[in-house]
Amino acid sequence: MKKVTALAVLASVAIALTGCTDSDATDPSPGSSGELRKVRVAALPISETAALWGGIKAGIFREQGLDVEVVPAQGGAQAIPALINGDIDFAIGQPFGPFRADLQNLGVVIIGNYASSYADGDDINAVLASAKSGITRPSQLAGRKVSVNSLGAAGDVTIMAAVEKDGGDPTKVKFVEVAFPDAPAQLAAGNIDAAWVTEPFITQMRKRGDVLVVAPYQATVPGLTTLTTITSSKLKDSDAALVADFSAAMKKTLAWAKDPANEKDLRQAIKDNLELPEAVADSVRLPAFGWELDRAGLEQLATLAQKYRVLDRRPDFDRLIQQQQ
Repeated sequence: MKKVTALAVLASVAIALTGCTDSDATDPSPGSSGELRKVRVAALPISETAALWGGIKAGIFREQGLDVEVVPAQGGAQAIPALINGDIDFAIGQPFGPFRADLQNLGVVIIGNYASSYADGDDINAVLASAKSGITRPSQLAGRKVSVNSLGAAGDVTIMAAVEKDGGDPTKVKFVEVAFPDAPAQLAAGNIDAAWVTEPFITQMRKRGDVLVVAPYQATVPGLTTLTTITSSKLKDSDAALVADFSAAMKKTLAWAKDPANEKDLRQAIKDNLELPEAVADSVRLPAFGWELDRAGLEQLATLAQKYRVLDRRPDFDRLIQQQQ
């Protein structure tokens, strides 16, 4: 396995697809027949991807006859062109990539959940600011420069909702796009005033003294889906067996990741794939893994996106959501 550094978060999917970060390239398990089918999956180089990495290492995909190659992507939206072109088979990312793809009738479907935030307690994504900035609450983000990993997605939509809920003007927030691994350094350099990040960066930044301003998902749509599993409708229709096998493996993988008995292996997957201090890898907050989609939460997110003019209309959820079993 190759470790993913900030430099490996590639600016374009075309470049990202030139190399892999993980592969289930071992021999088929005893009792399996035929060769393994090669599958390419785009995913973000963040701690949430530990479930996918761990499931591959545990042999879950191999049991379904699949040899999985994981390729890095900055966000779900960046993976859409590669998905449509057939350069990758599946992607794991935020919902807004498939939202926009559906609005453009590009033939992208969400086939399952992957991870969700927590309705209470410490969450897995948050806005942090440097202690010297004086920013301690959402309303104070108005007029400040805030980074998100993808503009016009769940990060800025829920941040705007949290700012408004706290009495601030959401239209005054100045959003800039910065990849999650680059955000801590950009904040430390003073190039941004606050950063929306996921784990493991929340833990890293809090340890160095940055202030947690708000967990925007909790403030707006508690328990919201953070990452979905997507594919093209073309692949779903033309190779139903592959989609079924991959979905079965994902469902087993996410159940495996959710089992406390596997936490040590899950955290080892983080250490194997991300360059993190061992103490950070052992303490990062992991998401609520699960395969079943929360359609109501996704529809609520789309409603907020319309309110803040990030989307001009709602996706066709009956077409977009194709939950696989």
